[in-house]
Amino acid sequence: MSLWTAVLLACAAAFGLKLLGYLVPARWLEGEWTSRVMTLLPVALLAGLVLVQAAASGARLVVDARLAAVALAIVLLLLRASFLVVVAAAAVLAATLRALGWG
Repeated sequence: MSLWTAVLLACAAAFGLKLLGYLVPARWLEGEWTSRVMTLLPVALLAGLVLVQAAASGARLVVDARLAAVALAIVLLLLRASFLVVVAAAAVLAATLRALGWG
């Protein structure tokens, strides 16, 4: 199979999956459990993406300035700090730790 065949098949599969979403009956999506799962699913996916980006380097797990910055961001979010403060504080912490040679 050539690269272009694989790309075209992936495009067709993505289009088919999106089309299938429009064909699902509305009653399947109206339940309490389904609604709760659909609400929390993006949060779980985003949390997994952040963790992978912050704690992985290639195929190995690392603890460096990125993970410390994410930990600080979590603490500040739990303390209800504004988003701008959270981002700025995490960036300053990561930059400081990297300047000190960690990470």
